[in-house]
Amino acid sequence: MRIVGAVLEEVGRPAPYADSRPLTISELELAGPGPEEVLVRIEAAGLCHSDLSVVDGARPRPVPMLLGHEAAGVVELAGSRVPDLEVGQRVTMTFLPRCGRCRACASDGLVPCSEGSASNAAGTLLSGERRLTRQGREVHHHLGVSAFASHAVVDRRSVVPVPDDVPAEVAALLGCAVLTGGGAVLNAGRPGPGDTLAVVGLGGVGMAAVIVALGETDVRVVGIDPVPAKRERALDLGAHAAYSPDEAVAAGVQADVVVEAAGSAAAFETGLALTGPGGRLVTVGLPHPDARASVSPLDLVAQGRSIVGSYLGSSVPSRDIPRYVERWRAGRLAVEALVSGRIGLADLGIALDDLAAGRGVRQILLPGGAPCER
Repeated sequence: MRIVGAVLEEVGRPAPYADSRPLTISELELAGPGPEEVLVRIEAAGLCHSDLSVVDGARPRPVPMLLGHEAAGVVELAGSRVPDLEVGQRVTMTFLPRCGRCRACASDGLVPCSEGSASNAAGTLLSGERRLTRQGREVHHHLGVSAFASHAVVDRRSVVPVPDDVPAEVAALLGCAVLTGGGAVLNAGRPGPGDTLAVVGLGGVGMAAVIVALGETDVRVVGIDPVPAKRERALDLGAHAAYSPDEAVAAGVQADVVVEAAGSAAAFETGLALTGPGGRLVTVGLPHPDARASVSPLDLVAQGRSIVGSYLGSSVPSRDIPRYVERWRAGRLAVEALVSGRIGLADLGIALDDLAAGRGVRQILLPGGAPCER
């Protein structure tokens, strides 16, 4: 079938992206699903910093590549070895398929799947194949999803079914922002009653960590971000305090659990400075591969502090997404509050500039071409 999508043509073009135009809105050919794959009509996709990091070169990927990894849609066709999904079923798409066979998959989410990581790096589906072409030439998949389009073919292990009462925008954000930020809290951080949890970086993932932590019993939540509007938003959502990074360090903020979601060496160092004795720093941000941070091993030992790396929030999507659905249904997870704007495919250049400048939390792409709401 023919589809229209946003293709990254070249990595590393300079901002502003509205002018340099690293993405082109292209017509592509999408092959049908293989035996263990599904064809999904995309309803909503989130614009995430992981998309920007491919555009700016911080996370090198092969090009041309159809971007987009956080999305929800409706199954339109299932492969012959996909007996458990029906046409019309809404699904959340996740950016790290788990093969279920490797040693990493036996780690209960602690270690990313070896096969899924390899296929993501190569720009293929989990099968090792590509279903996208443009004028006869292959186009790479982004993290097994490629959701900035009207349709996508993905591996069955890249989707999790969700009930029909979960709106598409909510379902989309469960697949990355909530899995990563929420998992950093619940799977890796594990704050207990009476604990203080600080979140460094209040973008989509960081704000998701805030709203998940606020659903816990008797946990004090502190937001840290240099952008005043984001601190104000965290307070509106229920955070007990909010600071700029410098203010937090100067005020002597100490937390039992710190989630670093900004993806920079400076944010990591700020998070470590805010981690109290016996506390845990959970780092989920993805900085540039060349980034380096300063750590005092003596402080870790003498104060009993620990540092935990957490990819995708140490999540197992098939296990964790249903848990977040139940929290959302119970009114304990304000996923809708993460949405800061809605855009169409033609708005992606401007939206990337907004993301790079720290404006907004999560912009939602509606591939059908909704007017820009910023």
